[in-house]
Amino acid sequence: MTIGVTHTAPADVAFAQPSAAAVASDVALLAQVAGGDRLAMRNLYLRHERRVFRFVLRMLGDRCLAEDVLSEVFFEVWKKAEHFQGRSSVSTWLLGIARHKALTVAATKSRTFESLDGTAAINVADPTADQDAAMLAYERSVLLQRCLEALSPEHREIIDLVYYQEMTIKQIADLLAIPENTVKTRMFYARKRLAALVEAAGSERPEAVSLH
Repeated sequence: MTIGVTHTAPADVAFAQPSAAAVASDVALLAQVAGGDRLAMRNLYLRHERRVFRFVLRMLGDRCLAEDVLSEVFFEVWKKAEHFQGRSSVSTWLLGIARHKALTVAATKSRTFESLDGTAAINVADPTADQDAAMLAYERSVLLQRCLEALSPEHREIIDLVYYQEMTIKQIADLLAIPENTVKTRMFYARKRLAALVEAAGSERPEAVSLH
């Protein structure tokens, strides 16, 4: 089954948590996919492909590999939709499949688990903004990106899931198959490490970046 790639979301877009109606709709779509409904499969793909693609791209740092993994993820969904047991949301289930496949690709290619390269990851400055403000925004983005790249894979993953995917503690625990307290502890140390890196990197410009 072939589904076209349409991911056009900005690199640093954060995805809002789905509503209860959307979650129920996802489950219904997946049930239809399990029955061989190709239209339901396409609708599920269109609803989630940007989020899955951004998640994988941040893991691999390679657009071509991320596109390959994206295709593999939804092909896996097409084949195994009936195996969804509802222990997590469909969105979390999809990211779990994506994470497993991305880690497999990274290991196969002998790649480190890295985030996007600086050029792809930075926010694009508003062309109508003041030139000085645009330059400052660019510098902040580059500085933050460098600090993210300096984190361990484990801490970088947690930062991504919390701030970019906007997942809850429970969702992250389900995705990573670890206790919620472990997620909280990992997040605490990831934030602490990132804050230290940002402070060190931006010592000459203390207002450069802040992590809330």
